[in-house]
Amino acid sequence: MEAVVLDLDGTLLDSNKEISKRNIDSIIKLKRSGIPIIIATARPPRSVKFLLPEEIQSSSVMIYYNGAMIVSEELKINEHFSIDSNVCSDIIDYLTEAEPNHWLSIEVEDKWYSYKDIDYTAFMKITNNPEKLELEKLKQLQPTKILVSNISLIQPFIEKYNDKANIIITDSNKLIQIMQLNISKEYAVSFVSDKLNISPEKIVVFGDDFNDLGLFKLCGYPVAMGNAIEELKELAKEVTDTNDNDGVAKTLETLFKLGQKK
Repeated sequence: MEAVVLDLDGTLLDSNKEISKRNIDSIIKLKRSGIPIIIATARPPRSVKFLLPEEIQSSSVMIYYNGAMIVSEELKINEHFSIDSNVCSDIIDYLTEAEPNHWLSIEVEDKWYSYKDIDYTAFMKITNNPEKLELEKLKQLQPTKILVSNISLIQPFIEKYNDKANIIITDSNKLIQIMQLNISKEYAVSFVSDKLNISPEKIVVFGDDFNDLGLFKLCGYPVAMGNAIEELKELAKEVTDTNDNDGVAKTLETLFKLGQKK
């Protein structure tokens, strides 16, 4: 195996949204041995900044927003893929009429906006809420990602916009994540693997939720966390321990002979 892709929430991060010393040590050892590390998360850059040690962030390829932003100092990559403002406006109009109790927020290149006064801190386990913006201004934006929750009929929404955007349901069906059509974690990893001149067949990937499904089909050695959804476990070459029990480190130590620990 020639590269490693790591999801964050539910994978590298434990239930307290922290990364263990054992996980940190295994990643740093791997990177220093010459294996490229790719972090692939749904999170924005500002959120990841306080979660990972600087050495890991600066030396890894960072894929944010489920593939809608790719950054690497080493490879000189700075890519951003946005949703057309017409699609954004249409989604807002539909939800306003069909789902009046919806929660909607928009990410635009590491800025977060909403037109409602909603407290996201408990639901999304974050410290800050989005900046409030007038509805008409919000509809003119070209989002990196759209987040929707608190809607009663998810399937009709998916059917209406499935050919206009990439829609993923995560967090136990509580959160709808919307990216540009055809943009995904697997698209971003394919893009990066081309730059690295590494076949996806030679890539190890760790994940736990629905937004990792495409990666599990793309990469040659998919590893499901012990806490992963069953759909990932069925595709996995290996099911490791949970995110609370250093599942990532345990597999990396064995697979790359980093020196196992009890």
